[in-house]
This record gives sequence, C-alpha cells and structure tokens, in this order.
Amino acid sequence: MIRNASENDLPAILRITNDAIEHTDALWITTLFTLDQRRQWFEDRRIQGYPVLVAVDAAGEVMGYGSYGSFRSYEGYARTVEHSVYVSPVYQRRGIGRALLLALIKHAKHAGFHVMVAGITADNVASVAMHRDFGFQTCGILPQVGRKRHRWLDLLFMTLCLDDMSSVEKDFS
Repeated sequence: MIRNASENDLPAILRITNDAIEHTDALWITTLFTLDQRRQWFEDRRIQGYPVLVAVDAAGEVMGYGSYGSFRSYEGYARTVEHSVYVSPVYQRRGIGRALLLALIKHAKHAGFHVMVAGITADNVASVAMHRDFGFQTCGILPQVGRKRHRWLDLLFMTLCLDDMSSVEKDFS
C-alpha cells in the first residue's frame, strides 16, 4: 500500500536513507542524516506542499519512500519537479520502487506540474531501466560531476513530460 508518510514513519525513512548513503552511490554524500535532519526535511516538504509517500506492507512496515520537490528555485522552473525514490534493501526488486514512482508521477500530474526530472547516477542500471519503462527520456550526462568512494561519478538526467503520460497510466495502472 502507498500512503502519505507521517512523522511516525521518519525512523524507517532515516534507516532507508542512511543505508543508501552507506552502501550505494544514489546519494552523493557520506555523512549520515540524523532523525532531526529528516524531520526538518519532512516538515519542509509539508510546508512547501510536496508529498512524501511511503510503501508499507500488511503489517505497516515501511518498505520504501518517495518524494518530489522543486527542481530549481527560480519562477521559470515552477512547473518542474525533481523526485527521489528509495527502497529498503530487503524489499528491492519486488516492484515497490515502481509503485512509488507511479504514485509520484500521478501526484505531480494531478498537482499541475509539467515535467518531472530524475537525476540518477549514470551507472545505476536498475534505476535507469525503471525510469525508461515509465517513459522518461535521457536528456544528458554530466560526466564526473560527483565523487564518492574515491571515484568520479557521472550524473544522468532523465525527464518525463507529465502532459504526455497517458500511455504510462495505461501501462502501469
């Protein structure tokens, strides 16, 4: 089940985020977040009107989360959002990321946004494939703009025009 996150979900969101920091290149940071930092992020999203969604199992355990927010702060970008989806390692490869991404896409379209941006570590094959399946188009690669674990990372940008997503709704609803 996908639902809006609550403050009670923040410890699980923190665990999932910090696991991604420690064990993947999805987040280009090395300092783990604190619960207070995640709480502030959650509150900022809420104040700005952006969703934080969680996927939960039948027992209510958070399996993953997703959110979107501003792509850039200038008014010309007001109808463009950038999203993130993270799934707990024990629940990966079960369609949870896809369910979260679909929910975010539908939410953004309903909220009147025009384009959704994905910024993905270029060698994250699974994430790139998932986004392609939803109709995201590759827009460019910024080579070696990030660094983690003593190696340079390329940033791949993919976009989805939400006004053109009728095929996505049909294929994945």
